[in-house]
Amino acid sequence: MSEPNSVTAHVKANIVLYGALVANLGIAVAKFVAAGISGSSSMLTEGVHSLVDSGNQVLLLYGQKRASRKPDPTHPFGYGRELYFWAFVVAILIFAIGAGVSIYEGFVHIQQPQAIADPTLNYIVLGVAFLMEGASWAIAVREFDRSRGEQTWWQAIHRSKDPPGFIVLFEDSAALIGLVIAAVGVWASIHFADPRIDGVASVLIGCVLAGVAVLLARESKELLIGEAADPVLIARIRDMLDRHPRIDAVNHIRTIHTSPQAIFVAISADFDDNLRMGDAETLIEELEGRMKALSPWITSIYIRPEKRADAMVW
Repeated sequence: MSEPNSVTAHVKANIVLYGALVANLGIAVAKFVAAGISGSSSMLTEGVHSLVDSGNQVLLLYGQKRASRKPDPTHPFGYGRELYFWAFVVAILIFAIGAGVSIYEGFVHIQQPQAIADPTLNYIVLGVAFLMEGASWAIAVREFDRSRGEQTWWQAIHRSKDPPGFIVLFEDSAALIGLVIAAVGVWASIHFADPRIDGVASVLIGCVLAGVAVLLARESKELLIGEAADPVLIARIRDMLDRHPRIDAVNHIRTIHTSPQAIFVAISADFDDNLRMGDAETLIEELEGRMKALSPWITSIYIRPEKRADAMVW
């Protein structure tokens, strides 16, 4: 009974990824069929786009599995940051394959234009794809909105330590924009009797993907290098330490996310000079308990008693 329950819990926890994966796989097949029948460059580009997105979701699920491994002597803080590596790989794939193929295919179609035989199938596929991508986007928005709290959208994205959430959000947003561009490209190439417009639409879709890839690469790089915890949490830790009567000064608080839901905290504090060794040990244990009560994500704590004059403060 426990195994089915664990599978269900896993799917619920990754509903954004699984929803995007199912939508993209179905859409990719439909787009490739429509592109093969109609000869549309932007439809072929959109098919590649959906295929790349599907691969990205698989990589993120794989990254989550790898990141969930328990700490060992080789990696005493666990493997959580491996998820950030795979998020960076996803950004590279979007840029290299998604954007690269789209722009290349667009330029080829501009140089060697091919008229669209019948746009009807393209419109049907694009309409269905828009509904499916819209549903996936709505799930991503709902889940991300639930976790952002009082932060603005950009603050939540910039401070997020969980790449799958904002990656799927960006991918789905880019997909919806791409579908609109593809539809306009197909319509315009028919309306103005100029098949080169369809190629221009492919180039524009590639530019959208390139922009998304650069943004994701930047956010993933920061996480991979190592980002501090939420400033609000750091401020709460400092306030708790400042209020303690046996601490004369807090020299510094340094934090780093070792995974989306694991934080390492290193503290240098100037303790009361009259504090005996045994009492200091008890105090450190008390402080660790209080910090873990502030956030269940605090998994490792290092507290160093250090004179204010000797500490490096920044």
